[in-house]
Amino acid sequence: MILRGRVWKFGDNVSTDHITPGRYFHLRSNIEELAKHIMEDADPNFMNKFRPGDLIAAGRNFGCGSSREHAPLALKVAGVSAVLAKSFARIFFRNAINVGLPVLIVDTDGINEGDYLEVDLLRGIVRDVTKNLELRAKPLPDFTLKILECGGLVEYIKKYGDFIH
Repeated sequence: MILRGRVWKFGDNVSTDHITPGRYFHLRSNIEELAKHIMEDADPNFMNKFRPGDLIAAGRNFGCGSSREHAPLALKVAGVSAVLAKSFARIFFRNAINVGLPVLIVDTDGINEGDYLEVDLLRGIVRDVTKNLELRAKPLPDFTLKILECGGLVEYIKKYGDFIH
């Protein structure tokens, strides 16, 4: 489970309204269309620069605000391979795992926008290839990694039927 991509950097308190702007609320049942507008209120040109596989790095409290499950889902559908942050709003973190979007808690201060990263989810290591810098993320529990491997909680339940595995 190694992810590779260019990083886009954001600050503290990126809310679910920054991730999926409220004016596109009517698109919540069309996640592919909603995904075309991710991060628009944080950076109006984000989708012009972003490429599937890229990562997002942020400061503290990423995903604060309302508990919209479609915010992490839209990030995943757009092609964000992972979100790295100093901390996450609890409900966003859990929603991200549930929809199969990898999220890691790591000190992002040394990461700059445009850096190329390799993220080893199993070992909890973020390697900034651009700077030859290695960061240690808070490791994800095994059951969380299994959910991510399956692509989200629904697929995990389809495969295993419960949480015993």
